[in-house]
Amino acid sequence: MLSRPSPRGRAPAVRPAPGQEEGRSRRSTAAARGGGLLLGVALLAAVILAGLAIGTKQIPADQVWSALFHPSGTANDAIVQRLRLPRALIGVAAGAALGLAGAVMQTLTRNPLADPGLLGVNAGASAAVVTAISVFGMTSFTGYLWFALAGAAVAATLVNALGGSRSATPVRLALAGTAVNAALFGYINGLQLLDLGTLDSMRHWSIGTLAGRELGLLVTVLPLLAAGGLLALALARPLGALALGEEAARGLGARPGRTRALSIVAITLLCGAATAVCGPISFVGLLVPHAVRPFSGPDPRWLLPYCALYAPVLLLGSDVIGRVVIPPYEIEVGIVTAFIGGLIFINLVRQRRVARL
Repeated sequence: MLSRPSPRGRAPAVRPAPGQEEGRSRRSTAAARGGGLLLGVALLAAVILAGLAIGTKQIPADQVWSALFHPSGTANDAIVQRLRLPRALIGVAAGAALGLAGAVMQTLTRNPLADPGLLGVNAGASAAVVTAISVFGMTSFTGYLWFALAGAAVAATLVNALGGSRSATPVRLALAGTAVNAALFGYINGLQLLDLGTLDSMRHWSIGTLAGRELGLLVTVLPLLAAGGLLALALARPLGALALGEEAARGLGARPGRTRALSIVAITLLCGAATAVCGPISFVGLLVPHAVRPFSGPDPRWLLPYCALYAPVLLLGSDVIGRVVIPPYEIEVGIVTAFIGGLIFINLVRQRRVARL
């Protein structure tokens, strides 16, 4: 017996299986996130070009290209190669380091207001630099570099020890970091008040700037930045498990104590090296993870690469803005990032886009 055709002569629609719908959704999300990374690369290239072309003297894009790849010894070649290119490269490296350190810190502590300074890295670096200036008479940025790195490492180690080392909890780390920060900044302020020469020298470093930094400083700290960046990216999966809680992380095969200790090492290398070269720059490590999380999602495997791309965009963009606001003078990038970062962060909070961790 023949079956009746459907009323309209059409075969019934076949719905995809739930597994197929889930697979399509995952592929679509991955494609969108991949597109966001490509956009980050394009924006980073644009701000690098802007940083090479814009300043007290405007240089056309074709002359920037010629200075980079076909130099002829002109004044524009010298400006691009000796002044603006080192500034741009240091900005890329420092911005990526601060963005990665901020994302790792917020994921590690499950605290949306955490930034690398919570571990005492900035305070430790500043305390070491002020000691170098006041006690040892240090005057060069190269000398500041090693003192800042050592101070950052000592402060982070102290916070980790006070927080319980491998048994530390996010709350204990935050409390230990707050206490160490308060003590170190009290020491810094006291030493500056006792020695006005130290205060005058310290303000040039502590304001946070990319100007006047030689490429040799970046070459010196590049191994530390590379080691910290690779370690942070390698910890993406265990950090994602740790964000679910201690018990869930252990159930997924992660080792919370080891992950926490290695994360602190990565943060210290990244933020300590960036702070040593540029001085303490605020809001980059705090803001960028919040700004990109609606697009990258909370998974550190996506969040960390997003932060590594978009943090240099914020830092270099702020540096370019600081050059053009009140020409022929420049506003230091640390001031601009604090102002822009504050405005953007307030906007994110008002729109309730700050993701819960």
